[in-house]
Amino acid sequence: MTKVAIVVLADTETHGDLGRVANALTTTKEFEEAGDEVTVIFDGAGTKWVGELSKPDHRLNGDFEEIRDSVAGACAYCANAFGVKYQVEKSGVPFLDEYDGHPSLQKLVSQGYQVITF
Repeated sequence: MTKVAIVVLADTETHGDLGRVANALTTTKEFEEAGDEVTVIFDGAGTKWVGELSKPDHRLNGDFEEIRDSVAGACAYCANAFGVKYQVEKSGVPFLDEYDGHPSLQKLVSQGYQVITF
């Protein structure tokens, strides 16, 4: 079984950013359907997507809800730095702060995860 960590770093500002998060959701779904172990992390400006994707009227909300069980969380430091801490809390997505307030990618790699960034 493949172990993959999908890390969303894309901002919410451009059409290209929307495309990157859509690809992250699609890639997550593909790995899930293959029976692989997949975990999704929202980091950096990507933490802004948690609140956006949680809105029922967002065009990618259904895709987000489909893969929600694979979402490990959002960077605690970055959610605060980008002003979206409340939106992340409201969404129910947990905060990750294993390394100096950030998610630990080293931990994932040491556990055999391949890291893919969007």
